[in-house]
Amino acid sequence: MKCLCLVLSASLLFFHHDDHKSASGKAELSEVRVEKLAQSISSWNGDKLPAYPKGQPEVTILKITVPPKTKLDMHTHPFINAGVLLKGELHVVTADGKKLTLKEGDSIVELVGKEHFGENKSDKPAEIIVFYAGIQGKMVTRKKKSP
Repeated sequence: MKCLCLVLSASLLFFHHDDHKSASGKAELSEVRVEKLAQSISSWNGDKLPAYPKGQPEVTILKITVPPKTKLDMHTHPFINAGVLLKGELHVVTADGKKLTLKEGDSIVELVGKEHFGENKSDKPAEIIVFYAGIQGKMVTRKKKSP
């Protein structure tokens, strides 16, 4: 999977589009730009990321919209995952009280195997795209079991 990412990233560097103007007369982007949003061997709380599990790899990409004034259930992710907040603000809180606030455009390398929840405290929806590097047939999120 790492090889595939490198090949795709490298190929983007060679694409080139002719300069042209939009209907409004403004110059549009004429070259592909690559901006690294995240690269890490650790999740946001500093824990080292685990080794990939054995099995058929499966990539899942989810767009998650969290309504205003909504707190998600406590949960864990068994696989490495990362995301980018597209809109709004989102707070991530671990079971032991560590907190992270994401604002529009922020990226996150999410926790693996640690209980946490997300919360949108604002009056506007929050949208996040999350990429999971999982195993085929396995859930990417596990809700905490009620006692």
